Amino acid sequence: MAAALVVPARKMLGAQKQSKAKKEGPDYTSRVPKYTFADTLDEQEAQLKTNALILRFKKSRKSMAGDPYRPIYHYVNPENRLNDPNGLCFWKGRWHLFYQGYPPEDPRQHWGHAVSDDLIHWRDLPYAIYPNPEYACFSGATLVEKDRVIAMYHGTRVGNMVAVSSDPLLLNWEKVTGKAVIPSKSSDGKPLPYRVFDPCIWKKDGLYYSLSGGTLPGPGGKRVRADFLFRSKDLAGWEYLHPFVEDDRFTLIGDDGACPYFWPIGNRHILPFFSHMSGGQYILGDYDKPRDKFVATSSGLFNFGAVKPGGVHAPSATPDGKGGVIVIFNMNPAKPTEGWNQIMTLPRRLTLDSKDELNELRIEPAGDIESLRYDHRRIDAMNLPANEEVVLENIRGNAMELIAEIDPKSAPMVEMNVLRAPDARERTRIMFFEDRGYRHREHGRTHPHSRQYSSLISIDSSYSSILGDVRSRAPETAPVLLAKNEPLKLRVFIDRSVVEVFVNGRQCVAMRVYPGRKNSVGLSLRSQGRDAALKSLDAWQMKNIYE
Repeated sequence: MAAALVVPARKMLGAQKQSKAKKEGPDYTSRVPKYTFADTLDEQEAQLKTNALILRFKKSRKSMAGDPYRPIYHYVNPENRLNDPNGLCFWKGRWHLFYQGYPPEDPRQHWGHAVSDDLIHWRDLPYAIYPNPEYACFSGATLVEKDRVIAMYHGTRVGNMVAVSSDPLLLNWEKVTGKAVIPSKSSDGKPLPYRVFDPCIWKKDGLYYSLSGGTLPGPGGKRVRADFLFRSKDLAGWEYLHPFVEDDRFTLIGDDGACPYFWPIGNRHILPFFSHMSGGQYILGDYDKPRDKFVATSSGLFNFGAVKPGGVHAPSATPDGKGGVIVIFNMNPAKPTEGWNQIMTLPRRLTLDSKDELNELRIEPAGDIESLRYDHRRIDAMNLPANEEVVLENIRGNAMELIAEIDPKSAPMVEMNVLRAPDARERTRIMFFEDRGYRHREHGRTHPHSRQYSSLISIDSSYSSILGDVRSRAPETAPVLLAKNEPLKLRVFIDRSVVEVFVNGRQCVAMRVYPGRKNSVGLSLRSQGRDAALKSLDAWQMKNIYE
């Protein structure tokens, strides 16, 4: 059974449709072919084998496979540009990732779509949500119910939209009411007390709740982050309640609350969001359900420098069903690339140790990453002499996973150089500074992190590329709290133009890099000032998820 093709109506409106379009607003029907799929999994899989969009995606992927900077095990969309991830969710045994895609024949934001059994091996599906009545489909979230998935997103020029799907692969979507359920303008023309922008959605006591990201007036007339709370019985009509976050002493004047996601984590709640001023962040706190307020108690960052160029961008997050939250981000480019631009980070699992007085968020890679490994190499314990670069000659590659355990001892700094040229003219530096970071609260002698200063982890791309069209980026530097005498544990993922570094399950820094020399694939270690010790290092080459 072939999928039914829905013909774009832009040039085929009859007089009646044209009149209706003029009365209700412009016709923003997409030029991208749209298909209606069957309701059973077997039929859908059969339809996808011959679907024109899927065949086009495969051809496009093949045409760009030789690009030396296109990742092989991070998700990158099959054609044209990519922007925010959206609506990450788990439905009928599969993970679904949506994203802002720009189809080449109509490069407005549509919701692109990929599916995975393990959060690592992604398969392209046709575009999921198309524009009209909105001009473009901006960011949003999903809510999984027993019998359907609800997507809530921002439709530019009209307001926040709701669409629903219930088929096995979430291929068919229907927009609730066919128009914005939270319009961006009031019917009487009066100013709204809230901003209509990126939404998220959840359910409490049989009612739907939604946040709309934005700002409120702050000190000196400057804006401050805000998320506006709405409530609905039926997804179609929404009542505005109030600003949602209370006691936010953490975000900065000038931050905004774009791309919000509100989920339980451990015995608390977390609100990851994106600030166009200072990047990806999160607020931890307590959900005061009787008052419908989120009381902020702490916060943190997901990127540690300007978002552009080459940095972590916006989140998409969903519960993992085990008390944690899975989050994935897009990453900006720092070099022009033919036919594509951004990528997704590896999915990360966020958890919270309720026994930890610091209320520290744990962050680790998620999904079946181990299935990608091959050609294992191991380096056993060895001394790292002061001020001497130790090149590990038998470990080379630009698509690898590295796991290293290092005892810094009393060295002021230890570093790992990846994507290193033989003469070191190109190299990306991963540096650790023990007890050289930010002052933080003391928690008593019995607390494992009872030390005056955090440590720092940093990625420096100053020497990553000799190419003239690569845009420079300042070092990405983040705090990480280690217990006294706790060894440094690095889990490093290198994938052609991206380096992601997880530190002791408590921090992650990432950056886009573009070595200009084909032999910039080496690895070295170095201890500054005093000796350190490598306890162990394991390295694997990584398979291509698209082959």
